[in-house]
Amino acid sequence: MIAGLTPASLPADAVEVGRLAEAWGIKGWLHVHSHSADPQALFYSKSWFLCPPEGRYARGFGAFDGVVSVTVDEIKDHAKGIVALLADLPDRNAAEALKGARIFISRQHFPPAEDGEYYWVDLLGLDVVNREGVHMGVVKDLMPTGPHSVLCLDYTQGPEAGEDAGKAAERLIPFVSVYVDKVDLAARRITVDWQADY
Repeated sequence: MIAGLTPASLPADAVEVGRLAEAWGIKGWLHVHSHSADPQALFYSKSWFLCPPEGRYARGFGAFDGVVSVTVDEIKDHAKGIVALLADLPDRNAAEALKGARIFISRQHFPPAEDGEYYWVDLLGLDVVNREGVHMGVVKDLMPTGPHSVLCLDYTQGPEAGEDAGKAAERLIPFVSVYVDKVDLAARRITVDWQADY
């Protein structure tokens, strides 16, 4: 195992935020691919958890097995991307061996969200009801569409669906203030101005 990598357990609230890419320079820096257009969590947290890559990046990966924790010495914007220097990473060869590793950060180490802003991970699993109290579904995903995001809900079709009643379905609601009245994270509920037949 490479020096500076400490065997660890993935925290229960860990969120995958990015992936390590190719080495940058000769001193152990790495390019970082963020899963978010706004990678604040990567810059805010000085403790990352790395997991082996999946898919095409898994071939030939032998830097470590399981989960390891690393300390971030420095991270910065560079050209059109991000580069990071991990503590105790001795050189370019060690950095290159980590290519493809997945980066996780504990949710509790994310920076606080601004008023009226939410992390996607906090919205997943929330119940969505309309102003009349009708259950619209449960948030399973958020879909970026450019100017705004869209809530993707799972719900069970009611009797009005005829022979499809009781079947699982998906509902899409724009995540914009004109349709979203309130997000209550403590109650795990989103109230919307939306009808079941939209």
